[in-house]
Amino acid sequence: MSDTNEEITELRVSGAGEYAVTVGRGIRFDAGRLLGPEVHKVLIVHQPTLAAAAGELCESLADRYEVLLAEIPDAEAAKRVEVAAFCWQIMGQADFTRSDAVIGFGGGAATDLAGFVAATWLRGVKLVQVPTTVLGMVDAAVGGKTGINTAEGKNLVGAFYAPAGVLCDLDTLEALPRNDLLAGYAEIAKAGFIWAPEILDNLENDFDASLDPHSSTFRRNVELAIDMKAKVVGQDFREGGLREILNYGHTLGHAIEHTERYQWRHGAAVSVGMVYAAELARLSGRLKDDVVDRHRSILTALTLPITYPVGRWQTLLATMKRDKKARGDTLRFIVLDDIARPTVMQAPDPSLLFAAYQEVGA
Repeated sequence: MSDTNEEITELRVSGAGEYAVTVGRGIRFDAGRLLGPEVHKVLIVHQPTLAAAAGELCESLADRYEVLLAEIPDAEAAKRVEVAAFCWQIMGQADFTRSDAVIGFGGGAATDLAGFVAATWLRGVKLVQVPTTVLGMVDAAVGGKTGINTAEGKNLVGAFYAPAGVLCDLDTLEALPRNDLLAGYAEIAKAGFIWAPEILDNLENDFDASLDPHSSTFRRNVELAIDMKAKVVGQDFREGGLREILNYGHTLGHAIEHTERYQWRHGAAVSVGMVYAAELARLSGRLKDDVVDRHRSILTALTLPITYPVGRWQTLLATMKRDKKARGDTLRFIVLDDIARPTVMQAPDPSLLFAAYQEVGA
């Protein structure tokens, strides 16, 4: 971590398109600093529940830019090509050029879509991400992955596209529903399992403070998760190696989301996926029982699910084979040899996959 004082933390993402992820309070109104003087028009992509806040952000920029608003559906319903086309239409009718910009303002789905729109309009315009959820701050808005879903699966269409910067304004979490905060915490817990054990220790030793957005422990866990992702994507922007560890719990998790028609929160699905990956590692002799138990206890304390209907295995397996993390017909899973020791399990035996699923089946 770097450039830290009592109010602002700036975490640098190196590599392709170097930028900063800034954590603080009230900083969403710093978007103009990241846009710069060369930008003339700005499209703010936001969800319905943030209409008033998006209006305030618009007003803060209106003296310097021509600002338009694009209200998109909530959650994964936003990540459809029809919604991207709606944003492109607004930009086209307003004559957006390559010197203009997009701001993603909302949860992970909004920042995913906004990033994809920015990456594809005129082959790339400036992008600023202002995530307003825990999931958006520690995962979706950081790292340059953008994308939309198709009928065949999640995030199958997308682009790697670095933003000009990310502003994580902790004040925007004030109105976040408790269930959304807990679901987003699945990605923070993931960072603890694969990289930063301090997160797990904080959850176990001071659970209430870990979940209080006003506490220093909460902020510390958020910054540890962001710092982990910044370091990983700084070394591997296009997921050619190290970045693959960020998929811990996501292979099964994405299949669950698809099976549930995206009615499950992302973090809930990834929670089941992490327990599945832990059981897969345990049954293959890689992981000790106490580490698997630690997964179950922490995720259960977060009131996240750790089971899924046992009869859905064949449907999930078929979906996983279409996942973007697969290579041809070969399934790949990120598993642990221990806490903070992730590795790739390639082409596991089908009987092992099935046996591990019995451990999460309900």
